[in-house]
Amino acid sequence: MAGPGLTGCASTPRIPANVILHDVHNNGYALAFDTASKVLASGGSEGRIRLWSLPEGTELGGWTAHDGSLQGLQFLNHDREILSAGYDGLLALWTREGKLIKRLATPSPVTDMVADEATALVVTGHRDGHVRLWHLTDFALLQDLPLHRGAVRAVAYHPATRQVASGGTDGVVFYWRPGEQPRSLPAPPTDAQDLAFAPAGDILLGSGWFNLFRWRLADASLTVLPTAHRGIVKSISFDRDGRQLASIGRQTDSAVYLLDAQTGNVLQRFQPHELCGTVVLFSPDGRYLASTSDDANIHLWDLRNLLPERVFYNSGTADERR
Repeated sequence: MAGPGLTGCASTPRIPANVILHDVHNNGYALAFDTASKVLASGGSEGRIRLWSLPEGTELGGWTAHDGSLQGLQFLNHDREILSAGYDGLLALWTREGKLIKRLATPSPVTDMVADEATALVVTGHRDGHVRLWHLTDFALLQDLPLHRGAVRAVAYHPATRQVASGGTDGVVFYWRPGEQPRSLPAPPTDAQDLAFAPAGDILLGSGWFNLFRWRLADASLTVLPTAHRGIVKSISFDRDGRQLASIGRQTDSAVYLLDAQTGNVLQRFQPHELCGTVVLFSPDGRYLASTSDDANIHLWDLRNLLPERVFYNSGTADERR
């Protein structure tokens, strides 16, 4: 059953998902598109990875990858391999058919992971408050940074400028380049739930309760941008040019929005989930937007072929009022 806050916030017309994949995971925790934007990978709290063809959402396969929740997914090697990270503390590299190539046991449960093939870098955040940098080729440890008092909530990486960022339950946000000493940024009013660098690398954006946090890295200044979300903004994703941002709410609304990245204003409203949102993600070519949540479903929008707006009541899939 939807939470008490959903009825009021779902009375505004919203754009229905083109495809809804039902009961994909116990809870949806991770999403990744391949570089060609033809396959979507998903991971859940039960530890399985599943693959879906686009645009129709036909299942291509799946396997159990971790003993616990998936905390990160990334396609590699011309989309022939998939890197995964789990709360079981493992980093693992798989073929697209689910054959294990290599695996590393890290010192602590992984809470977030990003990777970049061009710079051969993997960044992981952990429950023990450490951020660890690994060489992608052999999983050699490059940096082990005990940055946060409490778990790391989010990590981000900008390959062109080699900037890394992290945010923790302690409310502190750091950024640095590999090999440098991390620097703290002005503290946001609430913990940063997610972090993302703008495509140009000059802006770091975070999300928290109700708001977006916009750090201009040239002078480390912070601007707080109010949003239409009625609770935690759990996940954010920039579009290709950095002018727009997708967001998904967790507590009270599970709303999916397209926001102006400069102001936080709503540009489009999408069909919400029935339960707390977890991840929202643009495809590399900008054609698709995907989201998942605790309702175990994946919503997929084809941004070139959006459906007419509808009014949804009580939950993301409730009957439309006649």
